[in-house]
Amino acid sequence: MTYPGPGRLLRVLADAEAVTWSLLLIGMALKYLTRTTDLGVSIAGPVHGFVFLAYCVVVVVVALDQRWGPKTLVLGLFSAVPPFVTIPFEQSVRRRGLAGPTWRLRERAAARTLPERALHAVLQRPLLWAVVALLAVTVVFVVLLRLGPPVG
Repeated sequence: MTYPGPGRLLRVLADAEAVTWSLLLIGMALKYLTRTTDLGVSIAGPVHGFVFLAYCVVVVVVALDQRWGPKTLVLGLFSAVPPFVTIPFEQSVRRRGLAGPTWRLRERAAARTLPERALHAVLQRPLLWAVVALLAVTVVFVVLLRLGPPVG
């Protein structure tokens, strides 16, 4: 079985983040401009929040595996804040060859630092760790939901 490489995974999450931004903006227009319903915000808001967190996790994992510098990592994380910026960020990363088709840290010899060794272990059992990551993002998401919306 073949698993998506870092470039493909980043692209999928960047696109998903942009799509959920679209849904949230449509929901906000319905709620605040037309004052017809807040259903769009109450559905798209949590979905976007979840995908936002998942995108951030993927950016950190890809950055570690592909040895991005701090500037690229920070730009990747901040690209999720304004609407639709994840797409040009991902395209820039792809053009510059910063997210290839294969995981560098699948090979044990490539893993030198503790975070790299941890990611190497994750890449040896990707399905197990995908479930763990999904659960971790879900826990963070639920905690943030309980804390309430970002604005009063």
